[in-house]
Parts: sequence; structure tokens; C-alpha cells
Amino acid sequence: MERLKSLNNLIENLYKLPGVGKKSAERMAYAMLDFPSEDLESIAKALTDLKAKIHFCPICGMITDIDGCYICDDKNRDETTIMVVSYPKDVMSIEKSNSYKGQYHVLNGELSISKGMNTDSLNINSLLKRLDDGHYEEVILATNPTVDGETTSMYLAKLLEKYNIRVTRLAYGLQIGGNLDYVDPLTLSKALEGRHKI
Repeated sequence: MERLKSLNNLIENLYKLPGVGKKSAERMAYAMLDFPSEDLESIAKALTDLKAKIHFCPICGMITDIDGCYICDDKNRDETTIMVVSYPKDVMSIEKSNSYKGQYHVLNGELSISKGMNTDSLNINSLLKRLDDGHYEEVILATNPTVDGETTSMYLAKLLEKYNIRVTRLAYGLQIGGNLDYVDPLTLSKALEGRHKI
């Protein structure tokens, strides 16, 4: 129906969200028709604020809404260990496990030929600059246990050979082919305990 352009446009945009199928997008759009105007304005403002106020931390690459980020600014964290993860949501998952109190570095992606992600696409140069500082003793590679995550981890391990730093990988208590943001806190905690040298 060409006349319902606004509704169809909303459905198409909701359909772009991960895990949302065409039918779910339609249900959400029709539900929004019944929302009070204030609720819709609140949703629209939240979406606008998301892009306007959230940015990447210039140090670690984590998403933040302040000049630095809450993790980099926390002086109680272990400043000798840095965990390298693929995405900001991985940091959130690991933080929920309460088993890691060091620094993070977010790559904001993984090496993937099919997705067009190469070494220049990832936040790698800033990681190397941080390591040049010389105060880190261990780098924990915590990329996802997928083909792309493993490729990224192996590439980083090779790059880090020139540093006098212990390089470890999360233990394989994690499901192969899974993503860190779906892993329960206990499994993440055990994977951290069982990490091994690469």
C-alpha cells in the first residue's frame, strides 16, 4: 500500500535491526501506532541522542558519553593488564562477570574478508601505541571464538611478538562459533581463569 508510506518506512527501518524479522518489524510498527505521542517523541529523542552523544573513547575504543570513558578513568583498575576484545558489547559482558579488573582495548570489529574488514579497519594502531608505553605486562586476546575472531587473534599474537609482554588467549570454555555477549558470567569467569599463553 503506497499510501501508508510512513508506516512502511518504519517497518523497513525496524527490519534492519539484528534479530528482527519482517513480521516482528510489522508488529512493532503497528504497536507504535497505539503509543501516546509523548512515548514516540521519547523514542525519537533516544535515537537522536544515541548518535549525538555516544562516541568512542580515544584511549581504548569503548563507547562512552564522556570525554574519556568510565573504565579508562577508573584508577582502581589493574594498569598492567589489557584485554583486547572485538566489540564494546564484549566489554559489557565481561564486566558483568566481575572477574576482570584490568584495562580494555576494543578493536571495533574482526578481520573478515567477506565483510571487508582488514587491518586498517580495526582499532589496532592505538593498541600498539598503548603497548609502546611499556607498563603493560599481559595482553589477553578475547576476540570471539569464531573463524574471524581466531584469525584476528592470531594476527595480533604475531604483531605482539616484538613486545616483552605475556600474550594469553581466553580458555576454550567458550562455545566455538558463539559471541561473548551471549555467554553467561560463570562461563566467562572460568574462561578468564583458564586463559593460556599463545
